[in-house]
Amino acid sequence: MSTSRTDAAVRARRQATQEMLQRLQTALAAAVRDHTPVTVAPLARTARVSRTFLYQNQQARALIEQVTRTSRPQSGTSSSRSRTQPAWRERALNAEDALTQTQREIRTQRTRIAELLGKIRDLEHDLPEGSLQRIVTENTSLKQHVRQLTQDNQRLQERLASARQNNRFLDKHIADLEAQLAPYLTTPPPRP
Repeated sequence: MSTSRTDAAVRARRQATQEMLQRLQTALAAAVRDHTPVTVAPLARTARVSRTFLYQNQQARALIEQVTRTSRPQSGTSSSRSRTQPAWRERALNAEDALTQTQREIRTQRTRIAELLGKIRDLEHDLPEGSLQRIVTENTSLKQHVRQLTQDNQRLQERLASARQNNRFLDKHIADLEAQLAPYLTTPPPRP
């Protein structure tokens, strides 16, 4: 049972490796076609493989070496011009994509802003004339009332603390008086 699982895992790993090699060949063909230099990091990104795979897999290394050997630049100006042209074309395409995405995002933001402004106008429209001033006045008076209640509450808290302190003092004074009277209450009074 475990050998069938192992065999299945090995087959799946081989299949995944073949797919990665296929993507690598496609990326290498594009690099040769566009006359872009073959370097590991961009090649790994384009082929959607790890750089470790490119360094450790013998078939991947062989493919890269083969392409770098066959695509060495010849001397002449036409070769350098053909290499820079795809780079500019790629940059222009990337810039166009970024511009399109930015324009989409701006349209989305403008739509959202318009919706929110419409909601604000609807809320303002629903209020009768002069009610905004009335609401502001009520809000101000309520804030003053809350401030007054907070001050009253603080004063009452201070008075309650003072009353509790006085109560504790009086309880202690009563206890002292009871302690002074205790000897007289426990002994019988002298007879005449």
